[in-house]
Amino acid sequence: MTTGALARPGMAFLGSPLDRADDIRNDADRLAGLMDWRARLLRLDGLAPVCTPDGTLEWGTLADAAPDADLVFLGLLDGKACFAAVPAEGAEGPAYAQPAIWRAMSELEPGELATYGAARSLVDWHARHRFCARCGQPTGIAKGGWQRDCGGCGAQHFPRTDPVTIMAVECRGKLLLGRQPRFPPRMFSALAGFVEPGESIEEAVAREIFEEAGVRVRDVRYIASQPWPFPSQLMIGCFAEADDEALTVDYNELEEARWFTREELEAARQAGPDGDGPLVFPRPFAIAHHLVTWWLDK
Repeated sequence: MTTGALARPGMAFLGSPLDRADDIRNDADRLAGLMDWRARLLRLDGLAPVCTPDGTLEWGTLADAAPDADLVFLGLLDGKACFAAVPAEGAEGPAYAQPAIWRAMSELEPGELATYGAARSLVDWHARHRFCARCGQPTGIAKGGWQRDCGGCGAQHFPRTDPVTIMAVECRGKLLLGRQPRFPPRMFSALAGFVEPGESIEEAVAREIFEEAGVRVRDVRYIASQPWPFPSQLMIGCFAEADDEALTVDYNELEEARWFTREELEAARQAGPDGDGPLVFPRPFAIAHHLVTWWLDK
């Protein structure tokens, strides 16, 4: 798989100004020394961000946390230790059903959104992994929240990230896009799917495109990646080529899949995400937007 280049301004969840300070995570005494009145606590409404009127994340102090709250060390910002509290429950339902989160993705500055995204993934993982997958006993936070240890069998558990391939596929000057039933009307996006155990990124791209659209691809090329904290994925943007436009759509996965010409996609791009044409361009915060833009401009 060869590499590609993609300008990424506007892509969501990239560019957090936080210093993750791994050396502090591993030093319990040093970490405890930072948990004082100067430390900052990220305000969350469940798993949704609390934002100020000027479009930034709202921070409080550790005194704002519940007395029994589990605190996760996010890192250092302007020399101050930053934490987030683990909510009582993890994510309920898909992110696209939560208007407050989508609104924040459009309003927060890139660095702020990236800080929120990392925090959301981390505290959501803790909320959903309070018990050991090996023996079922309760687990506790370790290493500032970047690990959970089981008090029963001693197993160590670490926050996970699930790799997902998302692909722009070209055939004879056209691009393959699909839509799921949950998408807003007229919106199409690049096809995507999880990388399964025992396969490479290239194999995942080829398998997903064939399973969802019945298209065989070749020459898979990596373009760019994007963290996607719903709950904790790494979107691996790729490009591939096909020699046959014939489609066999898996309607369990997709509502529709189509090949689009450059002219159709360029018209949708010019109209913007709120355009009234037959195709709505993917939203700027999603890597699909940047994959299609990269293809149009290359």
